[in-house]
Amino acid sequence: MSTRTNLTGELLIGAAGVAATAGTMKALDPATGEFLEPEFAFGGAAEVDRALRLADDAFDAYSHTSLAGRAAFLDLVADKLEAAKDELAARAALETGLPAAQLESEAVRTAGVFRRFADVVRAGRLLQVSVDTAQPDRLPAARMDHRLQKVALGPVVVFGASNFPISYSVLGGDTASALAAGCPVVVKAHNAHPGASEIQGRVIRQAVAESGLPEGVFSLVRGAGNEIGEALVDHPLVRAVTFTGSEAGGMALYRRAQRRPDPVPVFTEMTSVNPTFVLPAALAARGAEIGAGLVQRAMYNVGQACLKPAVLLAVDGPGFGELRDAAAAEIRRAAARTMLTPGIHDAYTRGTRRTEDGGATLVGAGTDPVRAGDGQALLFEVTGERLLAEPALREETFGPAVLLVRLTGVEQLFEVARAFRGQLSATVQADGADRDAAERLLPILERRTGRIVFNAFSIPQEVSHATTHGGPFPATSDSRFTSVGMGAIERFVRPVTYQNFPDDLLPEPLREANPLHLWRLVDGEPGRH
Repeated sequence: MSTRTNLTGELLIGAAGVAATAGTMKALDPATGEFLEPEFAFGGAAEVDRALRLADDAFDAYSHTSLAGRAAFLDLVADKLEAAKDELAARAALETGLPAAQLESEAVRTAGVFRRFADVVRAGRLLQVSVDTAQPDRLPAARMDHRLQKVALGPVVVFGASNFPISYSVLGGDTASALAAGCPVVVKAHNAHPGASEIQGRVIRQAVAESGLPEGVFSLVRGAGNEIGEALVDHPLVRAVTFTGSEAGGMALYRRAQRRPDPVPVFTEMTSVNPTFVLPAALAARGAEIGAGLVQRAMYNVGQACLKPAVLLAVDGPGFGELRDAAAAEIRRAAARTMLTPGIHDAYTRGTRRTEDGGATLVGAGTDPVRAGDGQALLFEVTGERLLAEPALREETFGPAVLLVRLTGVEQLFEVARAFRGQLSATVQADGADRDAAERLLPILERRTGRIVFNAFSIPQEVSHATTHGGPFPATSDSRFTSVGMGAIERFVRPVTYQNFPDDLLPEPLREANPLHLWRLVDGEPGRH
């Protein structure tokens, strides 16, 4: 069944709906195992080429739209997304097994992200204008006038993710930030939720048309296997790629992009266990509260979240038993729930077996699965020695499993912290008496993550100007950037300096009179001048 009578299953290439050229698929309801109508088209290299040629044709006009015009377009996308939230959530719930109410909230939050990027564009903050005025009398050599602004890279390819069918999908933060930067976008829709993807694609396409923008500002393609992804990364008109998913998938795209005649950046968000370190005083004072709170947050989205706090580390001492018991009790209360796809469920099963094979002991389990695709909540325990000896225990298991690590002392905690690879986040639970240990731990974590959380949990994460959702490899392929928050726009712009230009040839933001009243850095002094 479908919650929307006019889903066509077509590829959305510019303003056109394009029928299948490389087969079709149907969406799967993971809760029932039944296929959903309609059939959705697959395309291939020809459709990729058509979409990217349209994007390239649109680039000059779209990247040079006024700041006000581009911001109004982003606001319109947000309005249309909110108007479609009910039907979008209903369809996404069928395709993912996630609650419709949660998905409605996800749509509203995503609309809010578009509006915040509209504010960034309207204020011209993405341009980062700097002006160094001419100094003709400077000795020993005169200085010419130099003016810098950031400009859009070019067409961007976005690979939709499976786990958040709106906020990391067709209308997610990657698309929002690329469009805010002035880059046309071609989305490779995830095959786990094709109906939800089409609804989102039609939302943005309507906004493109009503804003009078070139049709190539947005396209949506879909395909089977690796062929279409490879065609997207290989296409000579692509200037950047984003990907959210597995380390294997992300690195395959990254390496392929580096083998191009003209390598392009691939901004991946891949894997993270988001370790939580509980220092002794905090453990003794509130071990039960920490254990229960962490498990509650780890169960969000059936554990299928990139920021799931998957590893809980504490010294075996006062409060450890309370932490362990509270975490186990919370796990036992967790109901088995449908996972996003059969493939993700199978990978979860393999991951939990790997954890047990690595020497961890099962100490708590949620309710038994009812359906084949249900993920059962599991709590494992392991010693610090075993975690250090077995790298597989430090790898992500995508799903509702948590690993409790029993440490011999604070020195082993530091040793274990150094053993982790790059992470999206790391958390420190500490009280006043833990100050010295916390000060020693922080430099270790700074080298391994882009976000350190103090006396809270890695979920939820605010989407703001100060957000970092990134970290050293393998959390991402480039730790200098974030994929969430207003800073995500930095991935899709580059600097251009205009030297010794006459004022009337300069882009408006760089002109002497500052006609847009932007915040600029002039001769090293910030202000609206």
